[in-house]
This record gives sequence, structure tokens and C-alpha cells, in this order.
Amino acid sequence: MNEINTRRVPMKWMLLIASTLLYVAMVSSITLGPMDISFSDSLKALIPNAIIQSDLPDYVGVIIQQVRLPRTLLAIAVGGILAICGAVMQGLFRNPLADPGIIGVSAGASLGAAIAIVLFGGMIGHTALLTLGTVPLFAFLGGALATFAIYYMGTNSNGTSVTIMLLAGVALGAIAGAGMGLLNYFADDQALRDLSLWTMGSLAGASWDSISFAYISLFLLAFFYQRNAKKLNALLLGEAEARHLGIDVQSLKRQLILLTAAGVGVTVALSGMIGFIGLVVPHIARMLTGPDHRSLLPVSLVLGGLILLVSDMIARTIVAPLEIPVGIVTAAIGAPFFLALLLKQRGRLA
Repeated sequence: MNEINTRRVPMKWMLLIASTLLYVAMVSSITLGPMDISFSDSLKALIPNAIIQSDLPDYVGVIIQQVRLPRTLLAIAVGGILAICGAVMQGLFRNPLADPGIIGVSAGASLGAAIAIVLFGGMIGHTALLTLGTVPLFAFLGGALATFAIYYMGTNSNGTSVTIMLLAGVALGAIAGAGMGLLNYFADDQALRDLSLWTMGSLAGASWDSISFAYISLFLLAFFYQRNAKKLNALLLGEAEARHLGIDVQSLKRQLILLTAAGVGVTVALSGMIGFIGLVVPHIARMLTGPDHRSLLPVSLVLGGLILLVSDMIARTIVAPLEIPVGIVTAAIGAPFFLALLLKQRGRLA
């Protein structure tokens, strides 16, 4: 228990530092882009004309209020959801490799969203799919089915085998990849383009409806996860020890897995496949604040929003006016980190 209570940086200071960096990144994200808009004009465009009259051209207000600001807010919400889901998965399975993407949850959610795009996209249009909740629903169902399949294969009367769950996640990821390939084969041109962008991850489709959906999901997940922070701390000691402390381990696992599937389904529905945020960010937060989930979860949330927002800024400015899908940037950052982590953990997985 002493290890759990050890903190390298007090949570309030870490949150203050991370929140300050996030604020700076937000301002930078709003003011940076392929269209050359000055810093002062960008800030002026955020103020409604009903409050203060400005002589800015109409296109400046449209770009800032309808493109850059929604995209910035969506990046923060999606990054926060992925980060706290990753932190919970790692704590739940007591393994630093347990990430929603690594164990196949993201692949299942992506396959569900792809089925919705191909089957219904031509009938009611891509925008209507999000408005009616078809893509989020299918993404959630795909993520939930993948999660419970992995959980079922990795759990027996003796407990949960993380190694089996990881291997099952690889297998389910391959199955989902085959399903995606089949959908690509039968999709029409528009659906094929949508699927291609979906698999690479993008925040370009941010809208105020999607932002509302993302932040409601983020607040609900953060609330329920934080309520179970002490139980996650107990799980770090082992399942048998947690049971002795009066925790219904199997019920806790089911609840947290379902919440994680819902969170991943939301992110996949709104931004496509964005990998490695749920793997990298909890490790950074753990190095800064320690393993106590009472501090790890909120710090991971803020750092997740910060890192995805910075990644999105890189994606849309490094080759401007062209734009790199943000999933490519996060993979380029996260893959080396994952390889280093895998080498560090190879002795434990042997």
C-alpha cells in the first residue's frame, strides 16, 4: 500500500501545470492553421458580435468559430477519454500493455462504425449517421462485443490471465482487420473514402453536436471512474487481496469494461482510430504522480487532452496547407514508446 500512496508530484501541482500547458495549447491551436490569421484577430473572433463589434472579415469568424475552436475542443475531449480509459484498463488488468487499442477494443469499435458507414451511409448521409447516433451505437456495440469476448477468453475460475487477453486482442484485431478489408472491397467510392479516413483518425469533422456528445461522455466516464479509484488501487495488490477487502472483483471488472467500451466507441465514432494515447499518457502520468488512481485518473485526463491537441496541431501545420491524419502522428509518437515498454516488460511476459 505504501507504493500506492507514493506521489512524485502532488496532484494539485501536477494538475495546475498540466492545465496551464493545456490552456496555452488551446490558444495556440485556435490561432495556428494554414490560413494566416493574426493572434489578436483570432482572439477577437472568439467574442460574439453581440458583445463587441469588430471589423474583422466574415471568413475569420467562420474559420475560428466553426473550424478551429470545435476541433480544439473535440481533441481535448477525445484525448481525455482515451487517456482515462487506458489508465483504467492498465489498472484493471495490472499490466502496462493493457490499452484499449492493444487488446482489440478499438478494432471492434472501428469495425462496428465501418459497418454502419457502409450499410447506412448511402441511405441517409454521413452527417445524419452521427446525428441519429447510428455510428456511435454500432461503434459501442462493436467495442463491447470485442471487450466481452476478450474478457471471456481470458477469465476462468482462477482469475484473469492478462497474457491470454493480450493474445486474444491480437487475434480479434486480425479478425476486425479482415472485416474492414471485406467492407473496403464492397464499399462504394464515398464509403471507401470515409473508411480510409476513419482508419487513420481525424478531428476534421468536429461539430458542436459531436463536441456536446464527447464532453457528456467524458464527464460521465470521469465521474464513474473516479468513484472506483480506491477499488482500482486495491486491485493493484491482486484480485485475492481485493476480495478480502470486500470488493466484488468480477462485478467491478464488468462495469469498468463496459464503461471503457462505451468510451472507446464514442471516440471511434467521432474521430476514427487514434492509437497509443491510452497507452502512452497513463505511463507519463504514473511517472509524474505515482500509481494512486485518485490522482492518476484526473492527471491522465488533462494530459490526454494536451497530447492529442498538440498532435493535432502538428498534423494540420507540418505540411500545411495539406493535413496529416492525427492518428498517424500519435502512432509515430506512441509506437517507439510502446516498443521500449515491450522490451522492458518482456521478462514478465515470458
